[in-house]
Amino acid sequence: MSATVTAGTAGGVENTDAAPAAGSGEPAGPPGRRRRVGAWIGIGLVLLLVAGAGAVVSSANQWAQRGALDPDSAGPTGTRAIAQILRDHGVAVEVARDRDAARRALAPGGATLVLPDTPALSDDAVRALTDAADDVVLIEPRSRTLDQLLAGSAPAGFAPDGSVPPGCEVDAGLRAGAVEPGAVFAPGPGVVSCYPAGEGSGLLLQESDRGQIAAVDGRALFTNENLADDGNAALAVNLMGRHPLVVWYVPGLGDTDLTDADPSLGDLTPPWVSPVIALLLVAGIAAGIWRGRRFGPLVAERLPVTVRASETTEGRARLYARSGDPLHAADRLRIGALRRLAALLGLAATTAAPEIADAAAGRIGADRAAVRGLLIDDVPRSDAELLALTTRLRQLEDAVRAAVRPERSPR
Repeated sequence: MSATVTAGTAGGVENTDAAPAAGSGEPAGPPGRRRRVGAWIGIGLVLLLVAGAGAVVSSANQWAQRGALDPDSAGPTGTRAIAQILRDHGVAVEVARDRDAARRALAPGGATLVLPDTPALSDDAVRALTDAADDVVLIEPRSRTLDQLLAGSAPAGFAPDGSVPPGCEVDAGLRAGAVEPGAVFAPGPGVVSCYPAGEGSGLLLQESDRGQIAAVDGRALFTNENLADDGNAALAVNLMGRHPLVVWYVPGLGDTDLTDADPSLGDLTPPWVSPVIALLLVAGIAAGIWRGRRFGPLVAERLPVTVRASETTEGRARLYARSGDPLHAADRLRIGALRRLAALLGLAATTAAPEIADAAAGRIGADRAAVRGLLIDDVPRSDAELLALTTRLRQLEDAVRAAVRPERSPR
């Protein structure tokens, strides 16, 4: 049952329906089974999407690990293209990912060692690898390996943009033609230099006891994205294809003989840790959203009592009157008047009260001290003074409105 009670103006209370009628068809009780099942299905789909994203991230990490100068990588910075070209020319290419495998592959002889930067190997380990090879091609030369294998040679910056002719009588350079070297190197005594550019040369060559040692910027010339430019592919084949076997050494993270090389946190962390952390984070966020909100629309609650706004205002006025505090009531009146005056005068809502008072006085040509007293300083001591203040505030607003909008002012 429902009851409606309406009182007179003294109470002004209207009692609406206290509760919905029976059989009204409005939803009640907890969410249904279908809604709960749908929520779990949604969470499962989110977890599947996150797992897929984690797999993509893991694959990207593996791509990055097998990226630069890796003959098994088909990425832009990989070198699978030149490895395939060498095989097409009848040269076997064996990828060694640790120095023991590289030494075993070089042991029979007749092989070229392709050597990138090896910061985790000592000088003795690098020398042991290069001594077992007939030819050595440094595709990522650094100061240490240059000085060790090509005595007196050193990095000399980068070549200017543009292709450079060989500028030497070396067959590998003459057959390849012009290239854009990238990094250049200053040759040491007895070292032949080709592709002069900038402060150095793009190719260094020196005959060894078993063959030759070459140094060239493989990142600029031999990667998949650069191999088709100029004579890059021909230069790579001429340097690496002099023997029937190419042993391409790709140093791993743990392939080191340095006893004081402490692994970093990234070295110790398996590649699947980052995707799992991301998966757990997103799963936690999804669980927080699931437990922190209600599925479905909010239930509208019927209020048993509705009070008119005018009665609220009158009740507050009676409280002010009963407390005997005309100053507090005056402050509320002044705040409203200041807000309306600021709007009439085109001032910002954050304008200070003294500035509004001065602007109003200047607009209507009144005494500033009087207007400031009305809006700020005067303190009403009784209800009669409060009533007089109210009248004066209304007159001030009417005067400012008439000055600002004369066409709308009352006649």
